[in-house]
Amino acid sequence: MTAEHQTVSTFEVDNHVARITLNRPAAMNSMNPELRWELSQHWDRVETDDDIWLAVITGAGERAFSAGADLKHRAREQEADDAQRAHWQKLAAETTSLIERWHFPKPIIARVNGFALGGGLEQALACDIIVAADHAEFGLPEPRRGLIAGSAGVHRLPRQIGLKPAMGYMLTGRHMSAQRAYELGLVNEVVPLERLDETVEGWVNDILRCSPLAVRATKEATMRGLDHPLPQAYYTSYPANRIRENSQDTLEGPRAFAEKRPPKWTGR
Repeated sequence: MTAEHQTVSTFEVDNHVARITLNRPAAMNSMNPELRWELSQHWDRVETDDDIWLAVITGAGERAFSAGADLKHRAREQEADDAQRAHWQKLAAETTSLIERWHFPKPIIARVNGFALGGGLEQALACDIIVAADHAEFGLPEPRRGLIAGSAGVHRLPRQIGLKPAMGYMLTGRHMSAQRAYELGLVNEVVPLERLDETVEGWVNDILRCSPLAVRATKEATMRGLDHPLPQAYYTSYPANRIRENSQDTLEGPRAFAEKRPPKWTGR
């Protein structure tokens, strides 16, 4: 890590769960080149480490999951010297965001502890489950800044809540409350902030009760199947499911049920 690049996120793994925290609370966990690069490294680890079965992503503090792009940094880019510009360009060249990992194999839970706006909402849209504190707000306010939600927000939001509700929010830049996001099917559960951690852990523990290979096969078949008409989706063979079919976990599940004991998953 260079002097120019201070750590702006945290990454921990415990009991097969990766926990990622955007750690720029003073900037409402907004995304600058360093944070984007670090997140890319974290997602590489989650994707390739067989001992990691799922991930939880959140923001530090109680104000924001992420307020999106760091617009103050964008303003600063215009005054940067050549060395600084080269550093940022190098980080960008080494970065692959979650947003662009179209078929990420493992489940991701977004723990939304405050504002999820712009690129912050786009990060949450790329997750599989969203659990939100009741004071959280969601939105794509880019047009109010002369921008668009170009990191797939304009594409994912209509697919997840429907065209007319999405257009209502995207064309106005309005925020939606956590409760409204729940009503529209964007959020899985809304709870008071003091219950956010225990609620997220409930989802984590329920996923861990399932075979990790079955979870990955379910996610892959679901997400890739959405790209096909129903009959084609049904008859398509999915790689993750072929792995599951030939795994020890496929034998362990029925055996544990017959023996009336909890299964011991290995992910193999």
